[in-house]
Amino acid sequence: MVKKDSLVKGTIILAAAAMVARVLGIFQRVPLQHAMNNEGNSAFGQANNVYLLLLVFATAGIPSAVSKMVSERLALGREEEVNLIYRAALRFGVIAGIVMTALLLVAAPYYADLSGVPQSTLAIRAIAPSLLLFPIIAMMRGYFQGRQFMIAGGVSQIVEQIARVVTAVALLYALQAWGYGDTVMAAGGAFGSVLGSIAAFGTMLWFAYKLRRSDRAAAGGRTAAAERPAVKPGDPPVLAKPRDIYSAIFRISIPILLTAMTVQLIYLIDSTLLVPLSEWRFETADIEMWHAVLTNNAQSIAGIPPVLAIALSASILPVISSAFAAGDTERVRRQGTLAMRIAVFSGMPVVLLLSVGAQAVNGLLFKTDAGSAIVGMLTAGTIFQITMMTSNSILNGLGRQRVGMAHTLTGIGIKLALSLALTPFFGVYGLVAATSVCFVFVTVWNMATIRKLTGVKVLGDRWPGFAATVLLVAAAGGAVAYYGLEWFAPAGWKWPYFFTTVLLGAMVCVAYPVLLFLFRAMRAEDVESYPAKLRKLLRPFAKLQSRARG
Repeated sequence: MVKKDSLVKGTIILAAAAMVARVLGIFQRVPLQHAMNNEGNSAFGQANNVYLLLLVFATAGIPSAVSKMVSERLALGREEEVNLIYRAALRFGVIAGIVMTALLLVAAPYYADLSGVPQSTLAIRAIAPSLLLFPIIAMMRGYFQGRQFMIAGGVSQIVEQIARVVTAVALLYALQAWGYGDTVMAAGGAFGSVLGSIAAFGTMLWFAYKLRRSDRAAAGGRTAAAERPAVKPGDPPVLAKPRDIYSAIFRISIPILLTAMTVQLIYLIDSTLLVPLSEWRFETADIEMWHAVLTNNAQSIAGIPPVLAIALSASILPVISSAFAAGDTERVRRQGTLAMRIAVFSGMPVVLLLSVGAQAVNGLLFKTDAGSAIVGMLTAGTIFQITMMTSNSILNGLGRQRVGMAHTLTGIGIKLALSLALTPFFGVYGLVAATSVCFVFVTVWNMATIRKLTGVKVLGDRWPGFAATVLLVAAAGGAVAYYGLEWFAPAGWKWPYFFTTVLLGAMVCVAYPVLLFLFRAMRAEDVESYPAKLRKLLRPFAKLQSRARG
């Protein structure tokens, strides 16, 4: 019998897989950025943003709906409906894959011209076939997550990224050796996603086989068939026909989809509007550099801090949904509070490292450290992206998808208005500032609603201690980042960036938890709610707090 994963265990599995996938994704960007000029990097970045948005569109809403519906019905013992939902989702995945691939192939040149990056047409078309399989993969992941079996999705992510990166880098340098230009090389790098989708699909088939075999073994051990449980008032409706299933899926998934695609939609808005809104005032060379840095360097690095939030969003949804369906309000409050605290406490040190140390990290990973201010500014705002994503998932678990959707759409509207107002005068910096405002707005509105519904409070009276911790670590980190590059400059090549990044990372890893406990933002009693390995890691800091109080 396949065991369920707890919230924390499931989050750790998905976060570890997402972090490996994210690192591999950055590893793919690094050789591309070194091998191509701004034109090629803009083409690849534009294609990748289109692909990622459509991937979210094809995969985010329905799988989350499937996860929610499966977890609710399993909590109520309605296994027959779970199987019907899974089969209906797979059929939708097949149709969605065919439609999305065809549309992207046809629309590629029109979008490329509209965005001011016409050289991205070939790269967009090269990435399109990967959408054939990803919707099916996503439906399977949603089903597994609904059963709180997170390892399948985690392993498939890693396998997908390994196949994607190896193929992309190999094709890139092969095309370069054969004498092709940057436009074709960018398309070769984009085509890696197709091989990644094939590898991920094979992995999910293997886990589906294992799960089916486990279910059959469990069913064979039962002496009698279980009676279908009675449906009580307030329970999810019984879904017996495909039409009813699709109606329920779309009713749940559309609001979830609109919230899930927020970040990638914003990134696509940024890459689409930057050139048209800036060209009237700024030099072409500056705009080309901004676009290349924004779509390759900044958005890649800014994708690291939200990794845990992405994992939390996937793992908290079935947990909250099942507790809410069972009427366990105390568990809803406890798990919601835990999820938000994990998101804030674990996300902030990564945000601090990558924003304060933006020049060192950018110079270490990419050809030069040009555009480090863009990287730092975009990354600093991701702490609100983290809280936005986690709070959206809690609202989805509470059955308030439409509320989360309304908040998100309003936030995107504010983002668009500010982008149109600020970018013509401040260029890329106005665009990035508008993005952060959007994340802040949605987070604040989400948390006000969640607090009213469940009583969840992220930190309560711990905010002053947390704010003091962040300010002190940021100040110390800024000094380390500034002077470190000077101290290590004689080493030459990439070594100053490397040593500064390592020194800054070590400082943040030590100072951040120490200050959290000293300022009582995290308390000794909190440690006992974490898994054994994390308790072992955090107990020395908790003892430090006890000594300080004594």
